[in-house]
Amino acid sequence: MRQIVLDTETTGLSPADGDRIIEIGCVELLNRKLTGRNLHHYINPERDSHPDALRVHGLTTEFLSDKPKFAAIAPELLDYLAGADEVIIHNAPFDVGFLNAEFERLGLPPFTERVGAVVDSLAMAKDMFPGQRNGLDALCSRLGVDNSGRTLHGALLDAELLADVYIGMTRGQDALLMDVEAGGDANGHSGAAELMDLSGFVLPVIAANTQEADAHTKTLADIDKASKGKTVWRRHEPAPAE
Repeated sequence: MRQIVLDTETTGLSPADGDRIIEIGCVELLNRKLTGRNLHHYINPERDSHPDALRVHGLTTEFLSDKPKFAAIAPELLDYLAGADEVIIHNAPFDVGFLNAEFERLGLPPFTERVGAVVDSLAMAKDMFPGQRNGLDALCSRLGVDNSGRTLHGALLDAELLADVYIGMTRGQDALLMDVEAGGDANGHSGAAELMDLSGFVLPVIAANTQEADAHTKTLADIDKASKGKTVWRRHEPAPAE
């Protein structure tokens, strides 16, 4: 599984209003491990940043004036993305909207046609932590990811942090899998499951008391009434003895 974690910085909030990408950062994950094969570019947007955006990223027009334009870095970006199974982006609609607009200016197919799938880590976080703050800083704090070096937003740094956050959010997906390729752990264990004879174990059976049995019967009756007699257990009850 090859995944690319991607982040951008922009001159403002709306590509429809002419805002442009000024920085793009990508990091590569192979089988959920960082490879160190990153892609990072500052980009000359050919316009000034909105003052609010400038306060976020700190990339001035003067600094960006001698940087390549998006058209110059697009071939390298497309080569880098080729073959990616997933691209992981925090608040994906924002970045994807800007990338699609940049590709459209060059007469190229949309970004979304260049990759296998786009994963929105912000949507994932909202499902996992409803009602909580789910910005990148908040997730770093919640998941124990060190973001002490993040004083301003930067595309490559944010992509690296997001990769750690994503792995933290999805750790449960492979928590029950055993790494049989590693050949054992630091203590010399082989990693193979040891067979145990459970035939001698006797599981205790704890019967419900009268109060619990009555409450259970009442709950079943209420459900049966609400479903107008369509409950499964009614269809499978033995016929009353004659």
